[in-house]
Amino acid sequence: MIPLSVPNISGNEWTYIKECLDTNWVSSVGSYVTKFEKTLADYTGAKYAVATSNGTAALHISLQLAGVERGDLIIIPNITFVATANAIKYTGADPIMIDVDSNTWQMDLRLLEEFLQTQTEIREDFSYHKKLNRRIRAIVPVHVLGNMCDMDQFIRIAQTYRLTIVEDSTEALGSKFRGKHAGTFGLFGTSSFNGNKIISTGGGGMILSNDEKLAAKAKHLTTQAKADPNEYYHDETGYNYRLVNILAAMGVAQMEQLDAFIKRKKEVAQMYKNELSFIEGFKTQEVIEGVEPNHWLFTAKVPRKAELIAFLRSKGIEARSFWVPMNRLPMMEKDLYFTHNDISQEVYQACVSLPCSTSIKDEEVNQVIQFVKDFYSKL
Repeated sequence: MIPLSVPNISGNEWTYIKECLDTNWVSSVGSYVTKFEKTLADYTGAKYAVATSNGTAALHISLQLAGVERGDLIIIPNITFVATANAIKYTGADPIMIDVDSNTWQMDLRLLEEFLQTQTEIREDFSYHKKLNRRIRAIVPVHVLGNMCDMDQFIRIAQTYRLTIVEDSTEALGSKFRGKHAGTFGLFGTSSFNGNKIISTGGGGMILSNDEKLAAKAKHLTTQAKADPNEYYHDETGYNYRLVNILAAMGVAQMEQLDAFIKRKKEVAQMYKNELSFIEGFKTQEVIEGVEPNHWLFTAKVPRKAELIAFLRSKGIEARSFWVPMNRLPMMEKDLYFTHNDISQEVYQACVSLPCSTSIKDEEVNQVIQFVKDFYSKL
């Protein structure tokens, strides 16, 4: 079996985790949690980082602290992992889905601006949807597959329409736009360290912010809002969202290898591009000027996607379809979706992700390539 994307446990993970076990510091209090936070902040250039139990928790708390309230609307791209929309629903708000660009598969900024120009108005220093008379409190750029849109243009649009930026950079650790790290453009940025991410703690997330008070508030809320160091006194509704020390230890070890992981992801992506470009209709994400992606998951548009996936799986190669667009999920089918040509559905129907673990060997990549070639040669 050649898996799609699995953790690469090849550094100091065992050493650091053993230290946690030997000292009994395995829960949410421990030196590695603080060390992991500092490592992420230093690496990305954010002033503050708050470790959470997963990326969805990071998004939930970030949206709450961004001022999102029940009844608000939040703008997201229609192509994203469901956690983006779920976190919005947790706050009592609803998403507005904007179709994606046909080349980059990120939120279509021209379509976004058209939507805001034609369907919203500014009142009391906020944008409101005119027909629904509901406040649009925030916008969530999702750096899909580790790629990024033109963040200069994105920020200009958000500022013009008074939209608070909360970045879903859960797939984009190490990605940059004009030298600035993903996750550091908005009021908050979020990271995920799930098993398939570019670095993994098994489960875990991070909130990034340059606002000291908001970062402190995030830490407070994620630790059950405990307001007294000695008494079990809690001053508001909090959440059990804090990352535990034993997983943070793994994260510190993984961060020591991140640059090498990004380098390997780029090499694997280039191998696939070089060898599979002969396929009619083969297309990968366009990377615009100024973007340095982390190449998290190699995904391409191909003909007869479902048949290819089934063929590869029959050969012991894990390949997967792209996410179903948000507007096609039953819990969001009544939410707003702004599009002209439904590019999201087109991308979903044609995209397949191929094995690209940072530990994958060249001969395994070549094996995948050969089976893909075999499949299309028989058509």
